Amino acid sequence: MSGVLYLAWRYLAWHRWKTSILVLAVAVMLYLPVGLQLVVEQTASDMNARADATPLVLGARGSPLELVLNALYFSAEQPPALAFGSVDELRKSALANPIPLYARYHSQDVPIVGTTLDYFEFRRLAVAQGRQLITLGEAVLGASAAEHLGVGVGDSVVSSPESVFNIAGVYPLKMPVVGVLARSYSPDDNAIFVDLKTAWIIEGIGHGHQELTRPEAASAVLKSDGEGIVANASLVQYNEITPENIDSFHFHGSNTALPLTAILPAPHNDKARVLLQGRYQSSDSLQLLQPRAVIDQLLDTVFAVQRYILVAMVLMAIATAGVVILVFLLSWRARRPEQDTLNRLGGSRASITSLMLAEVVIVLSAAMALAAILVLLTQRFAAPLLQSVVM
Repeated sequence: MSGVLYLAWRYLAWHRWKTSILVLAVAVMLYLPVGLQLVVEQTASDMNARADATPLVLGARGSPLELVLNALYFSAEQPPALAFGSVDELRKSALANPIPLYARYHSQDVPIVGTTLDYFEFRRLAVAQGRQLITLGEAVLGASAAEHLGVGVGDSVVSSPESVFNIAGVYPLKMPVVGVLARSYSPDDNAIFVDLKTAWIIEGIGHGHQELTRPEAASAVLKSDGEGIVANASLVQYNEITPENIDSFHFHGSNTALPLTAILPAPHNDKARVLLQGRYQSSDSLQLLQPRAVIDQLLDTVFAVQRYILVAMVLMAIATAGVVILVFLLSWRARRPEQDTLNRLGGSRASITSLMLAEVVIVLSAAMALAAILVLLTQRFAAPLLQSVVM
């Protein structure tokens, strides 16, 4: 290290707090426009890839964005429910393979998605540990969900009640974890998958309880006649499905009326996709959406906001640059006695100027290095974090 650089380094190291503040200010000024652009571009790329992998989404009339975000990202916002009978209608049309979804409940903050085995084939999800869903009440976790909850094959997860103030609500359902999916780097990594009927049991549409004809359930019988048995509030309902009680679980009402949040129709070909769009175009109760079109509208809004933010950042960067320059100028002015001393010791004016400029170069170099590290961290972590906040 030359003498000029060494002296500049020692001065900056001695005034470490002032140097740190300058480096941080310049680094943030350099990073923010680049970091924002990276976050928006990477998020847009990830969202478009997810939308492109989902040709169509069928749901009840309502907000298209709410429906698409729930079907693709299992977001907290709940679209209006549609009846399970729509699955049979799609299947009878022979135009697409319908994949039902019911994403309403959570285990802690992890979404529970009720679906069929066709979903795993549709998304090309493979089981890394354990096995796939077989019976009622089982759960398969995404890789990130398993890490977040700290559970694995052989453990259990418990559904969270919708509201702690709903005293009439159903009991949380305890579900054994039978498999963990291989990481797919998609929203599926952050979900718990169960059978559709298990999701309906979580809602309380289906349930299992003591056999009322047994002697031990006599205290729970309110009335018994030829039309049936009426139970009172003391009837024990099961909050875990086991081989011993699985036969007692049942559903009331017609299966076609059971709720779904969305259906993913996988059309057999392009012609089938066009025919499906025409079939539901005039429907008063259902809407068939192309997720890519809905996501593009969302991203157009994001990019419009981004332009305003970038203008604000440029103005902030100009102001920050002015403050940094002023700090250096005032510092050099306050160090006039130091410059006179160096001059008396034989230092030339060029050497003294080089010393001052070396301090600027070191600060700028450190700030650029810090900004580069922040950019790398943004590429790795920012888009998933942003999606988790937005969705």
